[in-house]
Amino acid sequence: QVQLVESGGGLVQAGGSLRLSCAASGRTFNSYAWFRQAPGKERKFVAFISWNGRATYYNYKDSVKGRFTISRDNAKNTVYLQMNNVKPEDTANYYCAARIYGGAYYDEKMYNAWGQGTQVTVSS
Repeated sequence: QVQLVESGGGLVQAGGSLRLSCAASGRTFNSYAWFRQAPGKERKFVAFISWNGRATYYNYKDSVKGRFTISRDNAKNTVYLQMNNVKPEDTANYYCAARIYGGAYYDEKMYNAWGQGTQVTVSS
């Protein structure tokens, strides 16, 4: 059974840090991404990492580049999202996604498996 299990969310003050984890089981995936969904808004792409970790992409429009870092540990089948200098606008439910093939990394339709989400709330 394929599963992605996120953890690490919670309540944090603006300017603080959080590290989200996503543990995959059931199969090996090619690449991973993090998406987020704020209340009343559509789910949006946050960050992507390739199979070997050498390619990473971020959502520049949402100003996460330079504050968030995506990484992976293939030995543990785990992907991370380090969130630094968080802002109230980062408040959202964060989802881990995994895919087997390629395609547009920012398009959620390209992903084959999803986690249940972990809530991040940033207080001002």
